Amino acid sequence: MSFFKKFFSKEKEQELEQGLEKTKSSLFQKISKAVAGKSTVDVEVLDELEAALISSDVGLDTTIKIINRIEARVARDKYLNASELNNILRDEISGLLTENNTVDLDDFDLPEGKKPYVLLVVGVNGVGKTTTIGKLAYQYKQKGYSVLLGAGDTFRAAAVDQLKVWSERVGCAFFSKGMNTDPAAVAFEAVQEGIRTNADVIIIDTAGRLHTKTHLMRELTKIQKSIDKCLPGAPHDVMLVLDATTGQNAFEQCRQFSEATEVTALALTKLDGTAKGGVALGISDQFKIPIRFIGVGERIDQLQVFNKKAFVESLFKGATTEK
Repeated sequence: MSFFKKFFSKEKEQELEQGLEKTKSSLFQKISKAVAGKSTVDVEVLDELEAALISSDVGLDTTIKIINRIEARVARDKYLNASELNNILRDEISGLLTENNTVDLDDFDLPEGKKPYVLLVVGVNGVGKTTTIGKLAYQYKQKGYSVLLGAGDTFRAAAVDQLKVWSERVGCAFFSKGMNTDPAAVAFEAVQEGIRTNADVIIIDTAGRLHTKTHLMRELTKIQKSIDKCLPGAPHDVMLVLDATTGQNAFEQCRQFSEATEVTALALTKLDGTAKGGVALGISDQFKIPIRFIGVGERIDQLQVFNKKAFVESLFKGATTEK
């Protein structure tokens, strides 16, 4: 039994494969074009592969790293059949993910010795932040954990109401001080409430902010300090939610948020709606921040833990390179 099948149900396996289908079709169609009529991996093939990876939003730096490794392999092995390019690329992508901080998770388990586990969620508007919080709360509830959602997005119209709707849908606790209140105070009191009610998980939403607005980004530091004051060592994770369909813009968001606060985890949404799934590889490689969760569909249960082995296996499953 493969590692993938051991930890993923058939349904989850199919969801991941379907979620990566657009990325997979685009990438391997371009690879097939690159090797058409070729018997060996030569400079022209590598140039075409580089273009294919960049167009899949793997990112320039990570693409160059992959190409350099394949070039070194070609030089070492002297002769590589072009039809083997998929396997070569698979090996190098697996190697990159293994080198990075992304840790394979088996399920929606909480870290030991952290109760309540406090997760602060950040990101710009429109990336699916509130939806991701709701889906994550659902998964934790399915595992039997008690969950509290803190409505720290106190500025956007209807943000508090949206999070409350999610809490009711999931069946978890909800804490709010209403609109136009101090988000740092909301975060502090939400953690207080979670401690009082013996919650296992506290997930705190924050206002979606443009990464170019310096003063709003600074507010994240204030929120973090407020949480730490209530529960030393918390938040235990700061998770940045990124929209995979934005491609290279996701890189810039990750860069700016990482400078403003200590981002420790990533959630990548809307993978099923884009051919730019390569952004997962580039961000993992460039920022060394583990991708924790990926969104592969609209249903409440279509949030998955990110497992690099499962990701690579799904990306390359059934792929062929025709000469």
